[in-house]
Order: sequence, then C-alpha cells, then structure tokens
Amino acid sequence: FDPMSGYNRLMTSFNHSLYTYLVFPLGRGYNYITPTQFRVSVGNFFDNLQYPVRVVNNLLQLKFSNSLEESGRFLVNSTIGIVGLFDPAKSWLGWEPHKEDFGQTLGHYGVGGGFHIVLPFFGPSNLRDTLSLPVDWYVDPFFYQEGRSYNLLTQNFWQSVGLKSFEYFNRYSGRIDEYEVMTKDAIDLYPLLKNVYEQNRDKEIQE
Repeated sequence: FDPMSGYNRLMTSFNHSLYTYLVFPLGRGYNYITPTQFRVSVGNFFDNLQYPVRVVNNLLQLKFSNSLEESGRFLVNSTIGIVGLFDPAKSWLGWEPHKEDFGQTLGHYGVGGGFHIVLPFFGPSNLRDTLSLPVDWYVDPFFYQEGRSYNLLTQNFWQSVGLKSFEYFNRYSGRIDEYEVMTKDAIDLYPLLKNVYEQNRDKEIQE
C-alpha cells in the first residue's frame, strides 16, 4: 500500500540531487579541512546530549537495564568524557549506547509503520515515524520549546533548526561513500531506499 508513491518518487529525486550536488561536495570539503577526531568529538557531544530522548524511550519500552546503562553513560561521558566530547563509557567500560526514539517505542508495542513517506532533506520515513517526530523533538534539549527550562544552546526555533542541521550534517558527512556505493548501480532509487529504510527500522525495533 503506497498511496504517496508519486510524491515519494519526486521527493526521492529531489533529495538525491540535493545530496549529490550540494550536501556531498560540502561534506567532502568539511571532511578535508577538519580532523577526523574533531568530527567524532562533535558527534559524541551531540549524542551525549540526546540522553533524554534515549532514556525516555527506553523507559517507555520497559527496558530498565538499558535505561540504567544510558544514565551511566551520560554521567561518565559528561564528566570524564569532558561534556561528552569523548566516549570513555564505551571505550573503557564497554557500555554501549541504546538508541531509541518514539517511532521505535510505538513499533515495540505493535504499531505498524503505515505507508511510506519521503521527507524533504531527511529522506525515507513512514507514517508512524513521521508522526512520532514531534514527541522526540519535545524531549530533545536542542530543539527549542517556548517556556521550557532546559533548552540548550538555542534561544529560538530557528537557532535550534540550524543546530540540528549541523548535527545531521556532521553525522552524515562521514557516510557519503556508503550512500554512493549503495546507489551508484541502482536502476530505481525509490524502492531501493524504501526497502533499506524499512528493513533497518524493523531491525532496530526488534533489538
């Protein structure tokens, strides 16, 4: 059941062109002028402060041991790891991250993905995961919420959009080659990316 296939194909082509002609050249330039450890530390910093999103969704799924490990990771990485720039919780203690979002939480309780949706800039998604985004954004300390006491590094909505955009850019700049290898011989990009997304989400939900 794919009622948005026409729109999805159009948005897949738009995103692919955007990645190919704008994001990836900028990403290669960014990778060239910044040391690998800098990009890793930036990613660690952002991941560490996503702790509220992860711990809330682990608790909602009754994964109490994962929630405790996430709390331990946050404490260790925020202190010994210098505000999350490094990840001694993993490298020294073997505490792995347990990344969960609200889409996975709904999937955990049997809510199906629904029909496929391709989001501008962000790429493949589905109805369940798209409708779940505002819940995670509300918990996310980087995503500005009016009147909330723990907004971090942002003072308005557009600052949070810029910060989140940089977070995604830093994360995916290191995955340019993966995307190109996956798509270079594809006859039809849309079903390829759709199937990769859905299989990956199913795997994440089952873990």
